Amino acid sequence: MNYLISAKTDIGTTRKTNQDAVSVRRYQTAAGPVALVILCDGMGGLAKGELASASMVNALRNWGDQRIGAIAAQGFPFDIIKFEWTELIRSMNRKIQEYGAKAGITLGTTLTAGLFSRDQLILVNVGDTRAYQISDRVALLTKDQTFVMREVDLGHLTPEQAEKDERRSVLLQCIGASEEVYPDYFLFPVAENELYLFCTDGFRHEITTQEIFNALNPAEMANPDVIGTRLLQLIDLNKSRQERDNITAAAVRTYA
Repeated sequence: MNYLISAKTDIGTTRKTNQDAVSVRRYQTAAGPVALVILCDGMGGLAKGELASASMVNALRNWGDQRIGAIAAQGFPFDIIKFEWTELIRSMNRKIQEYGAKAGITLGTTLTAGLFSRDQLILVNVGDTRAYQISDRVALLTKDQTFVMREVDLGHLTPEQAEKDERRSVLLQCIGASEEVYPDYFLFPVAENELYLFCTDGFRHEITTQEIFNALNPAEMANPDVIGTRLLQLIDLNKSRQERDNITAAAVRTYA
């Protein structure tokens, strides 16, 4: 499997800083091409959120630079990747907490990351950044770790009510601001001619699933420039509808 990759970020219309951080990277290994996507949303309203998000992105990107070759030689074992990522996330949780305690501030970040290798995708998620699969439809692959999602699971809210609820940004977990962090992991098969979208919550509140599909239909994503242009168009659409948050998205398009 091969991968076209692109990522775009925008400070938005009202924020003084961009607290989102993103990295998309391809690796060539003995087992074939690999893509690693890392997306973090520093906590809006918390001091130094951009430091927390950038630190987490850098840590996981460094893991990729150092470990992808060895992981590829082992056949991309899910259990080993899950163990190493969990240890890294918990280490960063402690480091960010310690920095905040010394500085007298509170800071934190969400995380959604994906490792594409051969015909599989390994996802990790903390918070409410998301990953979607786009083929002939748009499918949500991650599950928000939020108060409203828990209310949906308990039957207290419908998914539609949750999208409009004023508590929709209240997180159950946050790297750097939670005492303990328990990441969610997902393993999916990957086929050619699919597009995978990673986005912060600022990217998705003001646009519809149909608009995402129309802009990012895999059949039309011929090269990274086209993907990047479409991501920018969706970012601009969010801004035109008065989205106030930072807005970030990354995309991976698979091909044989």
